[in-house]
Amino acid sequence: MKTDVANRYIWFKQEILNVNDAKINVLAPTSQFGLNVFEGIPCYWNETQQQLYAFRLADHYKRLAKSAKLLQLDCKYTKEDFEKALVDVVRANEYTENVSVRQTLFVDGFGSWGSDGPVEMFVAPIPRGNTSAEYNKQGLNCCVASWRRISDNTLSPRIKCGANYINSRMGQREALRNGYDTCIFLNEAGKVAEGPGSCLFLVKDGRLITPQLTDSVLESITRDTVIKLAEELGIEVQERSVDRTELYASDEAFLCGSAMEITPILSIDRYKYEYSEESLTSKLLAKYRSVVSGRDSKYQGWLTPIYK
Repeated sequence: MKTDVANRYIWFKQEILNVNDAKINVLAPTSQFGLNVFEGIPCYWNETQQQLYAFRLADHYKRLAKSAKLLQLDCKYTKEDFEKALVDVVRANEYTENVSVRQTLFVDGFGSWGSDGPVEMFVAPIPRGNTSAEYNKQGLNCCVASWRRISDNTLSPRIKCGANYINSRMGQREALRNGYDTCIFLNEAGKVAEGPGSCLFLVKDGRLITPQLTDSVLESITRDTVIKLAEELGIEVQERSVDRTELYASDEAFLCGSAMEITPILSIDRYKYEYSEESLTSKLLAKYRSVVSGRDSKYQGWLTPIYK
């Protein structure tokens, strides 16, 4: 790594700068109203190949463009611009470890919450070990939040925007205040939705169960990855609405996401789960890490090499 975290390089408005030199006006809509859309893009280092791989980059950029469209942002950047900016700034930092990259389109200038531009971009990589605490734990103790998940008729969880994460914050702060690592939201209908920034899977009688995308769930790339890997491993997957009591009656549970990866849930509302190397969660995690790091040749199409 070329710099320490506090002085790392980021891509900001078409320049690569020290993070401390990247400035946004306090009156910009992104500062005042969270008017931005973003992606968290995981990159994995393969020591044997001396290569860093960005995982499912095209899918992340497809979702980023969709989020910008749904918020009606007038974006001047193309998907080619997105990729070049990410590759350039990760190379500038000379990372040879797993990193997480925050790529954000934001509304700059002096507009209001109704503005559609001017749209600018920053790309900020950070080593995974320096991300939030819940993303670096081997297992999580969870609670069911008293707050409900936002819905498609309020502020759709399909849109990965900064403002959406205030809902996540309310549940996360409640969980931490009450001695848990994180929370699980129910949707407006009282069905299970997801975690704050992560999707939920349950294991029951050898089957994998996850809420439907129409149950106030982000269209998660990691969720889609888990489903595809499970099917390859011969694990039956059910996408359906999930009752709260199913959380307590399941054999295993885990949260997943670009930052979360696949993290086992140790308990929900003090109902405990047990794991072993033979558990489905353990098998899926091992498969996932093999794929994202480039050790599984079948999934090379999901990987974008950073270094030539």
